[in-house]
Amino acid sequence: MIRVLLADDQRLIRAGLRMLIEDTDDITVAGEAADGVEAVRLHTELRPDLVIMDLRMPGLDGIGATRQILTTDPRAKVLVLTTFDDDEHLFPALSAGATGYFVKDTDPTVLLDAIRRTVEGDLLFSPTLLRRLVTRALTTPRETPSPPPDLTPANATSCAW
Repeated sequence: MIRVLLADDQRLIRAGLRMLIEDTDDITVAGEAADGVEAVRLHTELRPDLVIMDLRMPGLDGIGATRQILTTDPRAKVLVLTTFDDDEHLFPALSAGATGYFVKDTDPTVLLDAIRRTVEGDLLFSPTLLRRLVTRALTTPRETPSPPPDLTPANATSCAW
């Protein structure tokens, strides 16, 4: 059974996620947090398999909470679920250690699959974010590596091999 901690300041979102999760046979809600401080405390207390983390919450936001959770438990898995579909939120979340990033309009079956796969070790993103990341990687100019130094006998220094 996969144990999930829900961290979102909106009670309605937590209730909807709880209903979705409780309708499965292999995932359960271990606890709920309304802010980042509570998420960090509950993670330490409950040791869930996965935290579903909102980014914008009062007090300590989701990025700060993710960072704190991973500082105390480097093996923790945090799946971001947010309304923000932009790089300004994505990259700080990944830098904090998030293992996945989905927007709240994600299809429920996709989210449930993402929970399962994230716990198994996959790094997952919403399809629109993934498309943007791949496009960005393919269009970003790459540095041409410098050629290695010429090690022909004429230029080689003495080596004691």
